[in-house]
Amino acid sequence: MIQKKLMLLGGLRYLMPVIEEAHKLGVHVITADYLPDNIAHKYSDEYCNVSIIDKEAVLKAAQELKIDGILSHAVDPGVVSAAYVAEKMGLPFQCSYKTACILQDKHLFRQFLMDNGFNCPNAKGYDNEEDALKDVDYFNWPVIVKPVDSAGSKGVSRVDNPNDLSKAIEYALSESHNGYFIIEDFLEKQGFSAGSESFVVDGKLLYNGFYDQYFDKDAVNPYTPSAEVWPSCMEQRYQDEIKSELQRLFTLLGVTTGLFNVECRVCTNGKAYLMEVSPRAGGNRLAEMLNYAADVNINAAETRKAIGLPVDGMHEPNYKGHFAILVLHSDKAGAFESVEIKTNFKKEHVIEKEIRLYKGDKVSSFSGANAALGTLFLKFGSREELVFALENQKDWLTINVN
Repeated sequence: MIQKKLMLLGGLRYLMPVIEEAHKLGVHVITADYLPDNIAHKYSDEYCNVSIIDKEAVLKAAQELKIDGILSHAVDPGVVSAAYVAEKMGLPFQCSYKTACILQDKHLFRQFLMDNGFNCPNAKGYDNEEDALKDVDYFNWPVIVKPVDSAGSKGVSRVDNPNDLSKAIEYALSESHNGYFIIEDFLEKQGFSAGSESFVVDGKLLYNGFYDQYFDKDAVNPYTPSAEVWPSCMEQRYQDEIKSELQRLFTLLGVTTGLFNVECRVCTNGKAYLMEVSPRAGGNRLAEMLNYAADVNINAAETRKAIGLPVDGMHEPNYKGHFAILVLHSDKAGAFESVEIKTNFKKEHVIEKEIRLYKGDKVSSFSGANAALGTLFLKFGSREELVFALENQKDWLTINVN
């Protein structure tokens, strides 16, 4: 029997659970990016040095390596390339290359939502500051400015006054790969910003792991999530509405089978909004946490899909408690020393502790998901207990940065 080959774009630790699932299936794993020291390459069977945003270079490498599947799992920059390669080589993927381009470009996605009658903020995309400044009266202030092609909340700013727009545009462009940015009306949320790891099988939305997002208001970038919590406390009627709209979106886009990361929110105007939908797993190890919190291994399902195996038994998650991913971070730059957790708290609530830095490593202030020091997987008996712990972290958690 010929061993199947799976190419994973990127090299971050987010890929390691997929590598593990692939190895269980006897699959040869190739990790690919231009950074040979990235951690995932130590666990794969083969490394390919290629820029994951260069779709033609990735296609050439994939053809030479004769791969049987490709994923850009929780690695946003490689999604379009993965969809392109899958389409050119006739490999499984969540969606077409055209659909991936729409979903991965915030301006194109907003335009698709507006054209098809979805709730959507007033939004417009630009490739230069001059045109944007001419349109200040088009928006209902305040506004959000962000790159059309970035993830992890990099390059995102809220702007309350048109006089501050130029600075926000400069910041957005500094985090953009393609030189485009979007401006949209700021939507005041009701309750929490939320998200979901959502799995589709043969075009049908079968799994939604809704979660609530917490933010550190004192962080350099207060729009980067500092924690995710399951199950979401979003009203069931809004969860049902979002699932219905997701299914309508997936039907319009002709998606097939695979995992999608969704960001959504209910706003003070009483409307539910799909903010972002991406054909990949979410960052911050969301899919991994759901292995603890629920009873479906979506990393395993996504791996099976990628190499053309059937995905069976997918259903809505049944939660076994109250769970949180805490994104460990520092509000100041410096040198990493340690993370200390009180013994009793660790014993009762910490499922898993992941530290990405060694003593003396450089620490950046929390400007985006890439500045995280690591994660804690936490479990509690009640939502109240969980919220108390998140709101009183100094009682049980110390992050030492010099």
